[in-house]
Amino acid sequence: MKASRITNSLLISFGVVLIFIYGKNLILPFFIALIFWFLIKEIRDLLKKIKYIDKVPNIILNGIGFLIIFAILGGVGKILAMNIQQLSKELPAYQKNITDITASINQTFNIDLVDSIKDFLGEYEYTKLLSVLLNSITDLFGDALLIIVYTLFLLLEEPFFIKKINAIYAEKDDQDDVTDILSKIDKSIGSYISIKTLVSLLTGFLSYFALLFLNVDAPIFWAFLIFILNYIPTVGSLVATTFPAFFAMLQFGEVMPGIWVLIIVGAIQLIVGNYIDPKLTGDSLNISPLIIIFGLAFWGAIWGIIGMFLSVPITVMLIIILSEIPGTRSIAILLTKDGRIGKDG
Repeated sequence: MKASRITNSLLISFGVVLIFIYGKNLILPFFIALIFWFLIKEIRDLLKKIKYIDKVPNIILNGIGFLIIFAILGGVGKILAMNIQQLSKELPAYQKNITDITASINQTFNIDLVDSIKDFLGEYEYTKLLSVLLNSITDLFGDALLIIVYTLFLLLEEPFFIKKINAIYAEKDDQDDVTDILSKIDKSIGSYISIKTLVSLLTGFLSYFALLFLNVDAPIFWAFLIFILNYIPTVGSLVATTFPAFFAMLQFGEVMPGIWVLIIVGAIQLIVGNYIDPKLTGDSLNISPLIIIFGLAFWGAIWGIIGMFLSVPITVMLIIILSEIPGTRSIAILLTKDGRIGKDG
């Protein structure tokens, strides 16, 4: 009987993964819409703390939050388009600077390894590297209409969630249990997204001025990239620092500008990531670092870069849901950092 249950669980898990893979075009925009929904709810809660605004109906506050988020995204999209055009014009010059960089390294270190690196770099087209990155951002904006539709319907459905739960579950205890789970998910995800957005904004803002000071082309684009990549735990900050440093070397045809970007932007990432972020976030998420890395790899393999952004919110949802089911509570404990769930311990 136990073996049969394990087999059924494995088959269901395999089926869910297949649905996630082949239903990516429909499911992924929905998950992104969920993130926007949580952000709108956070904006609504902030507005409610303002005197007189607390009496304004939720539907109007939702509309304000919706307009704020998508107006910002629209403005950012236009600015990014201008910066991407600038980068595209400069790419041929960057390609030519590869020879200067490798010659400088060869002269400085006088090692044969540089010749091999030069051969590799000469055959590789950096336009493809940038294209992969830009395509991920373009795909996100390409799904904008579907994301907007999903977000709107989530906002319209929100007032009826509790009524539907009460209709599904006849027992008051069951209704309270489901409502409690949804409340925990709402609080945890909302807190994570709002704090991570604030921290990422601070990092991107400071990085913009650093890149502007260093005369790196398209500083707004790189600052936005740093802001976005900071949503990816652990790996994101490393990649966010490496990309502008790499392209600074290509832009100037020298190694030192890239090193200065690594030092200054890296210092910003270090200070914000190791001091400011932990103080704001605390141990509220309490996710095992190993599970975070595994989640990055798993969701990245299924949904690409966007999946890596969503890995932590999805893991938080899983921990909360699994912890409320007696049969799966042990799995939830394994996913945590120190074995504590919620107010346990």
